[in-house]
Amino acid sequence: MVTFLMAFPFAGPAPQFSDETAKSGIVFRAEGSPTSRKYLLEAMGGGVAVLDYDGDGLLDLFFVNGASLTDPMPSTATPDKSSPRFWNRLYRNMGNGKFEDVTEQAGLAGHSFGMGATAGDYDNDGRPDLYVTNYGTNILYHNDGGGKFSDVTARAGVGAGGWSASATFVDVDNDRHLDLFVTRYLKWSFKDIWCGEKKQELRAYCHPNQFEPISHILYKNNGDGTFSDISEKSGIAASPGKGLGVAINDFDRDGLIDLLVANDFFPQQLFRNKGNGSFEEIGLSSGIAYDDDGQPFAGMGVDFADYNNDGWPDAFINALGNQRYGLFKNVKKGFEYVTGPSGVGRISMLHSGWGSHFMDYDNDGWKDLFVAQGHVMDNIELTQPSLRYLEPLLLMKNNHGAFVDVSAQAGNAFKVPRAARGAAFADLDNDGFMDTVISCNRQKAVVLRNSGGNGNHWLLVNTVGTRSNRDGIGSRLHLVGESGAEQYGIVSAAGSYLSSSDKRAHFGLGRDTTVKLLEIRWPSGTVQRLTDIKADQILTVREPTSAARP
Repeated sequence: MVTFLMAFPFAGPAPQFSDETAKSGIVFRAEGSPTSRKYLLEAMGGGVAVLDYDGDGLLDLFFVNGASLTDPMPSTATPDKSSPRFWNRLYRNMGNGKFEDVTEQAGLAGHSFGMGATAGDYDNDGRPDLYVTNYGTNILYHNDGGGKFSDVTARAGVGAGGWSASATFVDVDNDRHLDLFVTRYLKWSFKDIWCGEKKQELRAYCHPNQFEPISHILYKNNGDGTFSDISEKSGIAASPGKGLGVAINDFDRDGLIDLLVANDFFPQQLFRNKGNGSFEEIGLSSGIAYDDDGQPFAGMGVDFADYNNDGWPDAFINALGNQRYGLFKNVKKGFEYVTGPSGVGRISMLHSGWGSHFMDYDNDGWKDLFVAQGHVMDNIELTQPSLRYLEPLLLMKNNHGAFVDVSAQAGNAFKVPRAARGAAFADLDNDGFMDTVISCNRQKAVVLRNSGGNGNHWLLVNTVGTRSNRDGIGSRLHLVGESGAEQYGIVSAAGSYLSSSDKRAHFGLGRDTTVKLLEIRWPSGTVQRLTDIKADQILTVREPTSAARP
């Protein structure tokens, strides 16, 4: 089948993003709890999760918070989250851009020093559940309905331990039950290590090379509310890393979901799914482990999607200033590092990225790149004057596979320097244009609304599995517009940094008012084809209960 490499011109002015935080009622601030000891934990959080927890059709927001640290922090002590200042927060979407804090009613204040969160319906009851990663024991919250959650971590057996970062629900063995993959960052403790020059103002957060890597964790869903740790059995534990972000896709199109892990100054990892819950780590052989100089880089945020519309999922992994963000094109037998020729290298050289996403912000049929930015070192200007701790957001428009920086045209919100960290991406107002929510370290969170208004059309696909997991996570979508333009997507909430995005698959359609064909390959193996779909709608697709194969 021929892929038409065509771009749709704007039907009107390019969309802009407006900062709707003040109007929204969201007052969350991620508390890093800084100390004079420069504990690395202070600089790394936190994440955002998007979920419709009450089933009213409006996406709600969950923010992960830190905890109080003493100065110095005794090595045997645990961070204190008892003060409401350090609680995780759930905000219910009331419509019209307004949110209300329902944390206490929901029972989601949390414990430990929080890092990230992911949402997913692990028990197929139609309600999204929450998993929160921490430095310490992680938390699995079951959505009980009625606006309430219960902590089922102990019964489920998914507490992990150590320093967990990102997580995602994903059905690795296509058995209809969402499994759980957790990245872990480092073997780290509150041992007082001095890094940087021997002046307090020049003291630095310790480089990850100071610490040993640690294995990630894969939990198999047993289908009865419990999980089994299959990290060893699956081969995941054989390849420890320094994992931060995680994204999922079927990179080799064999019908099995693979796992991409962004590692901090450590080779990037691609875990190829061999079937039956077994994986092999192929980062080096696939070409995704290093940059084009053969060097590791500070992988933090990550995404895994087809940016050039050729049907093969590509990868984006950001980095720290002076490293360049990594764009990897899928060349069917592996990946090619295309940061330079794509324009991403020139744009990103002096930037440091965290939450990231391939997002068609202008609905022209091509996935653009959004990056939340800010350096990890709050005193970086003293040692590297060309870099900045606080940075503006970055938006790179995709022109036929090449990227240009359009941040200056994206609205005043892109001019504000921030210490951005986790970012979630979702259509919060169901208008067909993707919005963004960003958590910032020691700063207030930001809600950015995409104005749309350029006349381009769109389709949001909400999958409901029957023979597959109810969320339809891992379903692969192929769309053909009336113009013949083709696009590919996957149902996933994973990607970015410490965060969980809208699992509905979003497609910009440009001038097309009709989708000629939408093909869904469900995790069960069922192939479903829908034709002549009207644009500008949220399309809920239920998996056929009987198998339909090509």
